[in-house]
Amino acid sequence: MFKELPDCYYETTPSLICPENPTPKHTLYLSNLDDQKFLRFSIKYLYVYKKSIPVNDLKSSLSKVLSYYYPLAGRLRISEQNEDKLEVDCNGEGALFAEAFMSITVDEFMQVSKWPNISWRKKLLCRVDAQSFLGIPPLVIQVTNLSCGGMIICIAINHCLCDAIGTSQFLHAWAHLQTKPTADLSVIPFHSRHVLEPRDPLQITFSHPEFTNTTPDVDLSLTLQSQPLVPSCLTFTPSHILRLKRLCVPSLKCTSFEALASHVWRCWIKALNPESSLRIKLLFSANIRNFVEPKLPKGYYGNGFVLGCAETTVSQLVNSNLHHGVKLVQNAKAALTDDYVKSMVDFLEENRVKPDLSSTLVISPWSKLGLEDLDFGEGKPLHMGPLASEIYCLFLPVVGDLHAVKVLVSVPEKIIGKFEHYMINDLYEEDGVDLMKDGVELEEKEQL
Repeated sequence: MFKELPDCYYETTPSLICPENPTPKHTLYLSNLDDQKFLRFSIKYLYVYKKSIPVNDLKSSLSKVLSYYYPLAGRLRISEQNEDKLEVDCNGEGALFAEAFMSITVDEFMQVSKWPNISWRKKLLCRVDAQSFLGIPPLVIQVTNLSCGGMIICIAINHCLCDAIGTSQFLHAWAHLQTKPTADLSVIPFHSRHVLEPRDPLQITFSHPEFTNTTPDVDLSLTLQSQPLVPSCLTFTPSHILRLKRLCVPSLKCTSFEALASHVWRCWIKALNPESSLRIKLLFSANIRNFVEPKLPKGYYGNGFVLGCAETTVSQLVNSNLHHGVKLVQNAKAALTDDYVKSMVDFLEENRVKPDLSSTLVISPWSKLGLEDLDFGEGKPLHMGPLASEIYCLFLPVVGDLHAVKVLVSVPEKIIGKFEHYMINDLYEEDGVDLMKDGVELEEKEQL
């Protein structure tokens, strides 16, 4: 059970931080992968640091980095040519920056708030009054100074402009200019999104099951969102992941992501226990930067991912061992070819649709992106993660352990015990050991 954070207070009103130097004034085209309807929100990242950085220094370095990443200082708007599409007015209006204070220490915060809760959302990111998300600046930042001299930085960045890889690139550029104000960036941002334009004429050569609802009469997502949801946060160490992979040997070799994604999907479905004949999906984001032709340019920070789609029935997933799910994930990854991506871009030009979430678990991997290494000059963060937990599943990095993965997902309160039971015990299903009866405490789930 989380403890409510104390109120934070603002001595000054939030201000707009503009690029330090004059920037181009133009309209930035967004690709069909950028302005998908399901990406029209801000991703909110939270960092906890033992020692704070003077706010004026952070504002100065932010102003410098916005000279490079100037679209983040612009504003989203509806395209005049196509009301279904968005574009960026690169007007240099600025990113919103707030400074707050909270009477809590870093250690207290880490002890009472082990995972995201509603208290984080209310107090660690300033609220922007806007009629729609178009009225919210693409980049909103709050620095909360703590009573011990530490700080929490919360960054909200519009998903239409950046994916997680692009966000990591931007944040590291900001940190670089904070520590070395006169240095050049090692990676220069590439702004144009025309490399992912649709073809003329359109060539939709695949069926794209990630967008096709195969179970129109059943909607697990609505059922989930109609119930009280609580976050589940479990850390899988390298030894846990190796054990999962060994469950697929010798008949199947797999990556850590394939093994863990299959395991989480299977446990999630087992805990929800829907009708055995229901067709279910796993959607996961896959980086396309290195396999589309031509390859996306170095420094591309827009949305360079597509959704892989694994599909089966409840009974097939639950009653089979881990091999079945892993093979489905592998097949879904193998299907993501250059031709498939181009077909998807064309498909989205003709069909402004959202992915099928009716009976679907969505996994977004944030690990292996360097997000946890962000150092503004006083050391790496003690904690890095999202501001909120959703029904989407995140694979998060673990500070200090490159090969560990933290799995965060919100599930109905009434099934969280079952879900975590399966997540832990199914690691050892071949041994026939019930760890829940063998002394493993769910309250210590940060250690699994």
